[in-house]
Amino acid sequence: MNTLKLAALAVAFSSFAAGAIAAETPVAAGTMEKCYGVAMAGHNDCKAGAGTTCAGTAKMDYQPNAWKNVPVGTCTSIKTPKGTGTLAPM
Repeated sequence: MNTLKLAALAVAFSSFAAGAIAAETPVAAGTMEKCYGVAMAGHNDCKAGAGTTCAGTAKMDYQPNAWKNVPVGTCTSIKTPKGTGTLAPM
Protein backbone atom coordinates (compact mmCIF):
# COMPACT_ATOMS: atom_id res chain seq x y z
CA MET A 1 0.00 0.00 0.00
CA ASN A 2 2.81 2.44 0.81
CA THR A 3 4.41 1.74 -2.57
CA LEU A 4 1.17 2.68 -4.33
CA LYS A 5 0.93 5.97 -2.42
CA LEU A 6 4.58 6.73 -3.15
CA ALA A 7 4.08 6.04 -6.86
CA ALA A 8 1.01 8.29 -6.97
CA LEU A 9 2.93 11.05 -5.22
CA ALA A 10 5.83 10.69 -7.68
CA VAL A 11 3.46 10.98 -10.66
CA ALA A 12 1.79 14.06 -9.18
CA PHE A 13 5.14 15.70 -8.45
CA SER A 14 6.50 15.01 -11.92
CA SER A 15 3.36 16.47 -13.52
CA PHE A 16 3.71 19.61 -11.41
CA ALA A 17 7.41 19.92 -12.28
CA ALA A 18 6.72 19.50 -16.00
CA GLY A 19 4.10 22.26 -15.85
CA ALA A 20 6.44 24.60 -14.02
CA ILE A 21 9.19 24.05 -16.58
CA ALA A 22 6.78 24.64 -19.47
CA ALA A 23 5.61 27.89 -17.86
CA GLU A 24 9.19 29.17 -17.79
CA THR A 25 9.98 28.20 -21.38
CA PRO A 26 10.11 31.33 -23.57
CA VAL A 27 7.67 31.61 -26.46
CA ALA A 28 9.26 30.94 -29.85
CA ALA A 29 10.31 34.17 -31.53
CA GLY A 30 7.79 35.48 -34.02
CA THR A 31 4.79 33.55 -32.69
CA MET A 32 3.45 36.22 -30.33
CA GLU A 33 3.00 39.99 -30.55
CA LYS A 34 2.07 42.80 -28.18
CA CYS A 35 -1.59 43.78 -28.46
CA TYR A 36 -2.63 47.03 -26.78
CA GLY A 37 -6.05 47.79 -25.34
CA VAL A 38 -7.19 44.20 -24.78
CA ALA A 39 -5.90 43.45 -21.26
CA MET A 40 -8.20 43.31 -18.28
CA ALA A 41 -7.27 45.29 -15.15
CA GLY A 42 -4.38 43.59 -13.38
CA HIS A 43 -3.87 41.06 -16.19
CA ASN A 44 -1.57 42.86 -18.63
CA ASP A 45 1.75 41.38 -19.63
CA CYS A 46 4.71 43.66 -18.86
CA LYS A 47 5.02 47.49 -18.65
CA ALA A 48 1.81 49.41 -19.23
CA GLY A 49 3.13 52.94 -19.65
CA ALA A 50 3.70 55.76 -17.18
CA GLY A 51 2.94 54.91 -13.57
CA THR A 52 3.22 51.16 -14.03
CA THR A 53 6.13 48.80 -13.67
CA CYS A 54 5.31 45.43 -15.13
CA ALA A 55 2.86 42.55 -15.43
CA GLY A 56 -0.45 42.85 -13.64
CA THR A 57 -0.31 46.62 -13.14
CA ALA A 58 -3.02 47.81 -15.55
CA LYS A 59 -5.48 49.88 -13.53
CA MET A 60 -8.53 49.45 -15.76
CA ASP A 61 -9.98 47.03 -18.29
CA TYR A 62 -8.84 47.67 -21.87
CA GLN A 63 -6.30 50.29 -20.75
CA PRO A 64 -5.00 51.82 -24.01
CA ASN A 65 -1.30 51.60 -23.07
CA ALA A 66 -1.42 48.11 -21.50
CA TRP A 67 -0.66 45.08 -23.63
CA LYS A 68 -1.11 41.31 -23.73
CA ASN A 69 0.91 38.85 -25.77
CA VAL A 70 -1.35 37.30 -28.41
CA PRO A 71 -0.64 35.01 -31.38
CA VAL A 72 0.79 36.94 -34.36
CA GLY A 73 -1.90 38.21 -36.69
CA THR A 74 -4.78 38.10 -34.19
CA CYS A 75 -4.48 41.43 -32.37
CA THR A 76 -6.54 43.67 -34.63
CA SER A 77 -9.33 41.10 -34.77
CA ILE A 78 -9.81 41.07 -30.98
CA LYS A 79 -13.00 43.01 -30.22
CA THR A 80 -13.53 44.76 -26.88
CA PRO A 81 -16.25 47.11 -25.63
CA LYS A 82 -13.83 49.94 -26.48
CA GLY A 83 -12.99 48.82 -30.03
CA THR A 84 -10.37 46.41 -31.33
CA GLY A 85 -6.83 45.65 -30.22
CA THR A 86 -3.99 47.65 -31.74
CA LEU A 87 -0.30 46.97 -32.35
CA ALA A 88 0.72 50.36 -30.87
CA PRO A 89 -0.23 52.10 -27.61
CA MET A 90 -3.33 54.28 -28.02
